Amino acid sequence: MRKINWGTGIVIAFVLFMSFILFFVFRVQSDHQYDNELVTEEYYKKEATVQKDIEYENNANALSVKVKISNTPEGITVSFPKDLDAKKIKGKVSLYRPSNQKLDFVIPITLSNSDLLIPKKNLVGGLWDITVEWTCDGKTYLNKEEIYFQ
Repeated sequence: MRKINWGTGIVIAFVLFMSFILFFVFRVQSDHQYDNELVTEEYYKKEATVQKDIEYENNANALSVKVKISNTPEGITVSFPKDLDAKKIKGKVSLYRPSNQKLDFVIPITLSNSDLLIPKKNLVGGLWDITVEWTCDGKTYLNKEEIYFQ
């Protein structure tokens, strides 16, 4: 029986280690559980609107009564200021799930009173980034909030 010298042993150990690493790299790349998706689609296009978003957030912060986004047993409620005419409020509510892009969705704002309910049947438990972009009387507002929904 022939002995393996230390140089051959190091080469064998190095080859085994590289094979081990490559196995896991290929496994992660081919498994859909580890999808490599972008945080947001059209990232650069979204980045170009940052200044407008700041202006719209300042408009929202200047209101005497702020938009309130709250977690309720029925779902998530977006409450608009009661001193504004609910029928004039138009826009959209974007719900973004940081952990899974497939759960993201947008709801158009149509109000009969000052509250908008996002039913819990549309929501999965966990962290949600909520963006409310709305207009009333020709002025645009933007509210952003993170909510942990259970």
